[in-house]
Amino acid sequence: MRPIYKVEIMTRPEKLDELKKAFYEIGINGMTISQVYGCGTQKGYTEVYRGNTFEVNMVPKVKIETVICAVPVEKLIKVARNILNTGKFGDGKIFVYTLSNAVRIRTGEEGEKAILDPGEE
Repeated sequence: MRPIYKVEIMTRPEKLDELKKAFYEIGINGMTISQVYGCGTQKGYTEVYRGNTFEVNMVPKVKIETVICAVPVEKLIKVARNILNTGKFGDGKIFVYTLSNAVRIRTGEEGEKAILDPGEE
């Protein structure tokens, strides 16, 4: 049985379409995408509105979550870094978790059978 990983990526919203396309090309089809706000090294920015200065310390990001076992996690990380790296603060982070199990609610299948498409087994 192959190991199962959950990968979370926090990054710039403008990179999302390019990342999704690259993931489809390496066989990652299932993902959950959320619009989130956060702060880190960027610490936000200053904006002027009607003559008043505002500190915006929560920066818009996207959070991409996927669970994989058929695609090596190292390959996913390499592809994501190649797409997302601009060399500037705010490129984001990748978090990798090892999962002990996954269960498909509809059928009760567990482990890799729960996350693979029926044609992939």
